[in-house]
Amino acid sequence: MKKPVCFLLTLACLCLPCGVTACAHAEEARNRYEITVEYVPETATLAGTTKLTFENRTDEEISTLKFQLYPNAYRKDATYRPVSKAYESAAYYAGESYGEMVISSVNGAKNWEVMGEDENVLQVHLERSLYPSEEVVLDIGFLLKLANVHHRTGVGEHTVNLGNFFPVLCAFDKGGFVETAYYSDGDPFLSECADFQVTLTLPKEYTAAATGEISRERTLERKKEYVFNASCVRDFAFVLSDEFKVVKTETSGNVVEYYYYSDKNPQASLAVAAESFAYYEKTFGEYPHAVYKVAQTGFCLGGMEYPCLSMISDALWENKTAQARAIAHETAHQWWYGAVGSNQIENAWQDEGLAEYSAITFFENYEKYGITREDAVRDSLKEYRSYYDVYGSVLGRTDTRMMRHLKEYLSDYEYKCLSYDKAVVMFDTLRKSVGEEKFFAGLKKYYKENKGKIATPESLIGAFERTGVDANGFFDSFLSGKAIL
Repeated sequence: MKKPVCFLLTLACLCLPCGVTACAHAEEARNRYEITVEYVPETATLAGTTKLTFENRTDEEISTLKFQLYPNAYRKDATYRPVSKAYESAAYYAGESYGEMVISSVNGAKNWEVMGEDENVLQVHLERSLYPSEEVVLDIGFLLKLANVHHRTGVGEHTVNLGNFFPVLCAFDKGGFVETAYYSDGDPFLSECADFQVTLTLPKEYTAAATGEISRERTLERKKEYVFNASCVRDFAFVLSDEFKVVKTETSGNVVEYYYYSDKNPQASLAVAAESFAYYEKTFGEYPHAVYKVAQTGFCLGGMEYPCLSMISDALWENKTAQARAIAHETAHQWWYGAVGSNQIENAWQDEGLAEYSAITFFENYEKYGITREDAVRDSLKEYRSYYDVYGSVLGRTDTRMMRHLKEYLSDYEYKCLSYDKAVVMFDTLRKSVGEEKFFAGLKKYYKENKGKIATPESLIGAFERTGVDANGFFDSFLSGKAIL
């Protein structure tokens, strides 16, 4: 139900209950998380609270808030497994292991329940409806039990990965909150930018690589406490270890840090991160944060991006080319995902394909890495054509649509071939068609216009159109599967 704003403001001034306030923030106003957690290695648990200050910036009446409980995908009886069969042996290094998120309390609400397709959503019923420009404050108590797994959320052999570790508000789209199950193909995450203050307590032997900047650090008798702050980020993550060493450098006024435990040449790894970071900032636009961190960690895939933080699999250190490509790819995600968001659930190509192609453009400008644009694009086309032939032979036809929901992918292989490989060919074909100047001008415009937002495919296409490129038909031919490669 929609309400006139003037009526709402009058109503708010007259009769607001405790915990709900009217506000007149600027358009840039964001929700705020205040998270306090403690990691206990003996029990492999993370206990804490999430305090969310939520403002209704829609024009709808909101009576219920929904939060994703991503760690519940690690439950023994989960319907959707976080790791596909192809990667289970690499992920579960010590055999079967399980975790879960337990919600203990929600203060500031009428009642709450854990629901969703796979017990993956916390539904909170507010004490009264929230009208546009009103705020509510909720305190959510939770206990995270961690599996022994080399994945986004879990205890590894050398590190503890804490991605998606707290109840995160679902993004609001088309009149409601977007719920998503934890599909093993791709990144099933969609959240809006918010401001964070996160207090982390852990044993004093541990070091934390985290989203944001440290505003306070103190050592207690046996523990260490960090306070991190991050503005306008769409998520918050940690990598913890009692083995970490750290090297750092500066580029264009930003600090780039590299956390590692097993690297014979850490300066070389740091250089990939710093050089690709500087190239992307020059090519696409200014990085919106002061610090960027790369962490070596146990991970069954090549890497994983979070705001201001990238996880890079330690399995890649035997192959310097693969390692460099992973670092450059995840660093590109700081622009395509971190700053400019998109719906990764329905259009994975929009951030993955663009990050992959951005990494290729970085390497073509840094010949010392031995990765040429021609070879990288050719390899992507070759893998895509192989997928087309194999799936066509087995299934009788090959679905080449790029705009599809994560649940529609039949395998990790199909996901990669369409979201990465075909997207690389698409962006390179566009670049050859319109020329260097218009291609990179379009990406700069896309970045400038969509920082801090969740961009649609139309946002990307429109950015190219506004630089004088007739791109709509071109993108449609690739995304819809009409283009023959």
